[in-house]
Amino acid sequence: MGRVSGLFGVKGWVKVFSYTRPREAILDYDRWFLKKKGEWQAASIQEGQRHGKGVIAHLQGVDDRDQAADLIGCDIAIARDSLPEADEGSYYWADLEGMRVVHRDGSELGRVAYLLETGANDVLVTAGERERLIPFIAEKVILDVDFATGIISVDWEWD
Repeated sequence: MGRVSGLFGVKGWVKVFSYTRPREAILDYDRWFLKKKGEWQAASIQEGQRHGKGVIAHLQGVDDRDQAADLIGCDIAIARDSLPEADEGSYYWADLEGMRVVHRDGSELGRVAYLLETGANDVLVTAGERERLIPFIAEKVILDVDFATGIISVDWEWD
């Protein structure tokens, strides 16, 4: 959902880089999980708000700058069952990762390793015999996303 990107003030507030749209939507979830030293730890938000182009938050039990500094770089996640259902034709990136990507001619292009946000459109990055970047453009490039079979069908010339 985001990551702790810096400090804000001296009372334990942190800057948050949010992947949500709008950015402050990350504050809609009062329980976060922070990945610290490879372990996920629960954290509760006391307060938060949009600040400039980013978001700032104050977490319960983090009351000074030193405690907040310990959180810089931590990834932020929320429990899957806290997310609303995705709208028709919309997908959570985490649900697409690991799916097989198959060209309309039946050629297997690999599996979704991760996605990138480029500004113009999102991009699937596949891992297989080689890495491929495939624009996530519904109906033109992405023909079908079938969760039942775990296959994303694409029309993309990869050479």
